[in-house]
Amino acid sequence: MSKERWRDEANELAEARSRGEIDDDRWFASMAAIFEGSYLAGDNPRAQSGFSGDEVRWEAARRPIAEAIDREGTFLDIGCASGYLLESIVRWAPHRVEPFGLELTPALAELARRRLPQWADRIFVGNALTWRPPRRFDFVRTELVYVPAERRRMLVHHLLDDVVARAGRLILCGYGSPRSRLPTDTVRDTVRSFGLEPELEREIEAPEGGGPILELAVLRAG
Repeated sequence: MSKERWRDEANELAEARSRGEIDDDRWFASMAAIFEGSYLAGDNPRAQSGFSGDEVRWEAARRPIAEAIDREGTFLDIGCASGYLLESIVRWAPHRVEPFGLELTPALAELARRRLPQWADRIFVGNALTWRPPRRFDFVRTELVYVPAERRRMLVHHLLDDVVARAGRLILCGYGSPRSRLPTDTVRDTVRSFGLEPELEREIEAPEGGGPILELAVLRAG
């Protein structure tokens, strides 16, 4: 499934939820089905992480995450899918990190465990909105599109209060694609609307130009 198509389906689910036709449980189940069908059809670890571009575009859109890692520590990727971002962050990070993943879809978590047997016991299954971790993590990366729009504030506060370690960083990513005419998710404006001020923020231009491929907002946990 193309990125455009899954975004269309996600928008249809959002509209159905706003009309009261589906609840949160149905929204999450439907989104999990979209991601599972799209990602498992991929023929390489990038595609199995929901990325349709080549390695150059992958690095352009993902490497800035590593720049937000300002010390040694643990790194949790929420929505880890195939685990390819975990591998990439371990390579790119300026400091040593211990990788962990959280995945909503059991089939994708199992894919990551098969691909990365050395980290299999670090790949968890759960819903980021309600997940109670076995430990806290120094760096946590997520996207706000993983929850309904009305639950974004709840997600951010849950992660800051219950998942990110004290003085750790929550790394919020919003992706886009100028060549597909898909704007980035405006994570910087969103967190400011919650009364939170990013400690670090970036906007990364797509390799082909024409607009950003990534918005990044980093919040420091208290």
